[in-house]
Amino acid sequence: MLEIRHLRTLSALRSSGSLVRAAQLLNLTQSALSHQIRLLEERYKAPLFERKSMPIAFTATGSRLLELADKLLPEIELAERDVARLSQGDKGQLRVALECHTCFDWLMPVMDAFRQRWPEVEIDLVSGFHSEPADLLRSGEADLVIGSPYGPDFTVFPLFRFEMLVVMAQKHRLQAQRRLVAADFTGETLITYPVPEERIDLIREVLRPAGIQFERRTAELTVAVLQLVASRRGIAALPNWATKNYVDYDYVVARPVGEHGLWSDLYVSVPDNLQDKAYVRDFVSVIREQCAASLDGIKLLS
Repeated sequence: MLEIRHLRTLSALRSSGSLVRAAQLLNLTQSALSHQIRLLEERYKAPLFERKSMPIAFTATGSRLLELADKLLPEIELAERDVARLSQGDKGQLRVALECHTCFDWLMPVMDAFRQRWPEVEIDLVSGFHSEPADLLRSGEADLVIGSPYGPDFTVFPLFRFEMLVVMAQKHRLQAQRRLVAADFTGETLITYPVPEERIDLIREVLRPAGIQFERRTAELTVAVLQLVASRRGIAALPNWATKNYVDYDYVVARPVGEHGLWSDLYVSVPDNLQDKAYVRDFVSVIREQCAASLDGIKLLS
């Protein structure tokens, strides 16, 4: 029998573009997702998509089921939100604070999509630079923080994993290397946001364990960091999505760190009294859905 979960699977396949990402988006194992698709194809005696196409190309059968998904899923999601409004009330606010300063690149479209789904919930960014965003949750000045997991004091929702890349000026001495190791940073100036060193992945995971000596310079804005890098004032470690456009236009050069890369995890933290609010959980879902579709190289966390 065709079920709602099958329609959600097809919609996730289309939006994410791959079986791996769709499984992450649906919180399924890849084998469970493949099994679900195989049962559907056996039922309809036809493939739903071309197996070796990138991005996924749906067959006529898959496309017809997607048409149904496009009609039904928005109505189901709207009904679920209406039920939540009836049971929890239709008013609320989300004051969002960022530990991840480069998140501005993808957060604005997420907030726009959320406003369309929850027009009665007031959502806004907490202005200014905050070196300890968790303090805003404790003081009640923010309702939600995007960044490190601030448990056990708060409820934490997983978002995704992303790779940190080291950016440097064109023709920098390290440009010729395919991957960087700790010793390469000796004597370099590291340009970072003005946050404690223990919250900087490159310092905590790579430089400190190896006893590497380096200089540090700070800037509050991503564009300022990149301008300093391009003018040879130092190097910086930034998420892959923050560097892509600048690398594509040859403004800077980016290199991975270590044999397996330097990866960081991103979470949403909220006070416990907000954890069951439907609009909070939906905001987390919108982030995961939109970022899975628009950011290359991320891995959704389960």
